[in-house]
Amino acid sequence: MSHDYTKKPAALEALNPKQYYVTQENGTERAFSGEYWANREPGIYVDVVSGEPLFASLDKFDSGTGWPSFTRPIDANNVVEKVDRSHLVERIEVRSTRADSHLGHVFTDGPGETGLRYCINSAALRFIHRDDLAADGYGQYLSLFGEPTPASSDAVEAGEQQK
Repeated sequence: MSHDYTKKPAALEALNPKQYYVTQENGTERAFSGEYWANREPGIYVDVVSGEPLFASLDKFDSGTGWPSFTRPIDANNVVEKVDRSHLVERIEVRSTRADSHLGHVFTDGPGETGLRYCINSAALRFIHRDDLAADGYGQYLSLFGEPTPASSDAVEAGEQQK
């Protein structure tokens, strides 16, 4: 199943006011108010506008800031980093590549090997639980969680039938 991760008018119309404010008007939700800041379930986070895969729960950590924080994107090609001077300080804004949704900012005070903290607004995200990845068309990301992808499980079943 191939995805078209572009921004479509129907997707914009489906956003609630907070999601629109954050993703389309470069807004920020209040700390500790977003749906996903304390989410500990396994899965991936996608752009609420386009469905573009952005972050995995495996790279999520508690930064104490009140926003979902990640050490890296699932695929660096799915995020764009831009200089943001909008609040009298220079920061690096994070946007989705194809839908151009404002997601949040990236800072260099994160843990681990990357040292990065992608501080992302929950309102810019939609969470897809690991158990729903295949059904929602994101089966290729099951391998992140040590599970076979739908294509590889089909190949295994086909091989077993030939025996």
